[in-house]
Amino acid sequence: MLSIARTEVGFLSAGLRCAAWLYRPAGPGPHPVVVLAHGFAFTREARLDAYAERFVDAGLAALVFDYRHFGASEGQPRQLMDIDRQLGDWRAAISYVRSLDGIDADRVALWGTSFSGGHVAALAAADPRVAAVISQVPYSGLGGRGRLPRPVFLVRMVAAAVRDEVRARLSRAPAYLPLVAEPGSEVFAPFVERGATAALLDLVPPGYGWPNRFTPRVMLRLPGYRPFETASRIGCPWLVLVCDDDTITPPGQAAALASRAPRMELHRFPMGHFEVYLGEWFERAVGVQTEFLRRHLLTT
Repeated sequence: MLSIARTEVGFLSAGLRCAAWLYRPAGPGPHPVVVLAHGFAFTREARLDAYAERFVDAGLAALVFDYRHFGASEGQPRQLMDIDRQLGDWRAAISYVRSLDGIDADRVALWGTSFSGGHVAALAAADPRVAAVISQVPYSGLGGRGRLPRPVFLVRMVAAAVRDEVRARLSRAPAYLPLVAEPGSEVFAPFVERGATAALLDLVPPGYGWPNRFTPRVMLRLPGYRPFETASRIGCPWLVLVCDDDTITPPGQAAALASRAPRMELHRFPMGHFEVYLGEWFERAVGVQTEFLRRHLLTT
């Protein structure tokens, strides 16, 4: 792999600055570009640079950004999960890259993972100029896991979400929850999976202080957010990569809903949700994604 330089840039979304890394390949361009952002409560430091570097090495530009309220971007309170704000940040990022010299505004691809894997599907359905989309282990909507959460869990989660919502309406500090926890621990979190905490820490650089917390008010809005329901409107090539052992984002539901898109390509891997970011399975996944982008953005 070539040595790839990146530039720290930023763009405004609703008056606040979103921090981003801009990667450009060699040559004068205009180059196709891939826009990337992370999933639920994560930042660009959690291995998004690894994906961007592979895409740039293949001859594409890349923009990797943090949502408002996360990472190096502006916005208070921190770790605020807000679906509409995140979609607004995506639209601002797309407008930003389309305005750049040396970028082909008609060859913009979107890359999302987990929660943002749903975002990019919703955005592509609404924006016919999007040239290609990749949804990795995507959130497609609630349900489809094959088992229902226990009533006690639901009651605790709704109570936490309502408490956080009330505090927001009273202009008070958020009532945060941890995002992940280990089975058997006393920590209450929405995602409980053995080894998940260690897996998440493996994604970020040593010494990077990723805060394992989020604003649970977003849980009140998840039932109404079904980003794959408009899959039939996605006219561009769409790569959907699911993991058959994924207990976080159900693969069967994502695959079934995505099949409504006329140009969808499905890849399945026999692993869990967090394994796709590292090691052998990362290499396989990013290889499939790079080939997809080459085929649809670089081949005339």
